Amino acid sequence: MNPLLSRLQPYPFERLRQLFAGVTPNPAYRPISLGIGEPKHPTPAFIKQALAAAMEVPGSDLSGYPPTAGTPQLREACAGWVKRRYDLTLDPATQVLPVNGSREALFAFAQTVIDPTRPAVVVCPNPFYQIYEGAALLAGAQPHYGPSDPARNFAVDWDSVPESVWARTQLIYVCSPGNPTGAVMPLAEWEKLFALQDRHGFVIASDECYSEIYFRDEPPLGGLEAAAKLGRTDFRKLVAFTSLSKRSNVPGMRSGFVAGDAQILKQFLLYRTYHGSAMSPIVQAASTAAWNDEAHVVDNREQYRRKFAEVTPLLETVLDVRLPDASFYLWAGVRGSDTEFARQLLAQYNVTVLPGSYLAREAGGVNPGAGRVRMALVADTAECLEAAQRIVQFVQNRKD
Repeated sequence: MNPLLSRLQPYPFERLRQLFAGVTPNPAYRPISLGIGEPKHPTPAFIKQALAAAMEVPGSDLSGYPPTAGTPQLREACAGWVKRRYDLTLDPATQVLPVNGSREALFAFAQTVIDPTRPAVVVCPNPFYQIYEGAALLAGAQPHYGPSDPARNFAVDWDSVPESVWARTQLIYVCSPGNPTGAVMPLAEWEKLFALQDRHGFVIASDECYSEIYFRDEPPLGGLEAAAKLGRTDFRKLVAFTSLSKRSNVPGMRSGFVAGDAQILKQFLLYRTYHGSAMSPIVQAASTAAWNDEAHVVDNREQYRRKFAEVTPLLETVLDVRLPDASFYLWAGVRGSDTEFARQLLAQYNVTVLPGSYLAREAGGVNPGAGRVRMALVADTAECLEAAQRIVQFVQNRKD
């Protein structure tokens, strides 16, 4: 067996299952889960219709092998969305590559860009999406957890990463809007990161899968957009990752794309050709339809805005929590142990939340997720409101 597998830590939801072993939820309440960030809004009808229609189109059904690079129509749709969203012009043939969801691509990317023949470090935020850590470990690299600053909504303190770490860094994972905090990186932070990149030569993987769920008037700044604003129009050593899962409520389709540095994408395509990562032709057809439509995205965003506008003020009365910049999570500070909070909440009110310490690693003697919980407001408004009301009762009645 690959000895690197032994370095992987249990996934947060496996740890949650172990935490809840022996807990009997209060049967007086129906179960409500805010634990998993899985979109629950209905999939738009036109996307399902596009899936069905593709089965009837010769060459787009399941009778042939799909191209790993994606169809020209899909790549053009992805590039067209980038143009509308960020006012950037990309070459669909060389700067865009469809992937089977951002999670799969974020993992595979490390296997492509890491050179295991020399000491390698992968820097990632802390708290973070655990795929970053697993991808680094299985690529033979050492993760370094960038210290986060709660006073700045858990923004990474890039300046605190030691020079000795930067000297060995080959890849950085950036997540903006962030999971679990919902924080968006401003242009000044991108400028600092690009300056570090120029000195040390690492590749930046920008995870942007929550970019279309936001609560301010200004849409979140993207990595490619930031690069262009700073005159880095070749997107050198920068690749952005995005997905239809949250934007279009189709997590089961496993569809997204990466965009950026053409030379890196050429090598990534080579890796994916061997890895067998081609997207189903009917999914490519439906994905083309999804990227070409924005009305359903606006509607989806408004549903989240209304939901958060009702739920957040309730929880603010009992928890350290505020409206995020973007994403569909609330990152709430709790009194005492975050794991004990989650256990008691499930036992007494049958509501599941994810302990924040499961989404971070201890670094410098501190786990930045400790004392917080992540709540995914993915269900309909009524269910999320009911969960919030139960949490309010739980906190008000809690003894310790």
